[in-house]
Amino acid sequence: MIILGNVVDDQGRCKHYSTKQDTISIKFKCCGEFYPCYKCHEENTDHNIQPWKQEDFEEKAIFCGVCKNVLTIHEYMNSKTCKHCHTLFNPNCSKHFHIYFGTDHNSTCSF
Repeated sequence: MIILGNVVDDQGRCKHYSTKQDTISIKFKCCGEFYPCYKCHEENTDHNIQPWKQEDFEEKAIFCGVCKNVLTIHEYMNSKTCKHCHTLFNPNCSKHFHIYFGTDHNSTCSF
């Protein structure tokens, strides 16, 4: 998997978000490319972010940098960990769900 942007390690952390829990990259609907965060996308593209729509949430668009598996948006938004390797996701990422998925965390998630 090629992760674009300002990546700082082989698990997909970037210069903006590099805690132990920052291990996912998101495939952006607008370009089909994986970036660690919206800031990396903004700094490295010449187009606006287009959020995924709820009807697209079965799209495999979340790359786990630890186990290298791709999850659907729905799987990611409804879990605190990767379903394959159980790596804990950064709970603060939900603050940006409106940018990536056009919705807030509480409107689509079960936890």
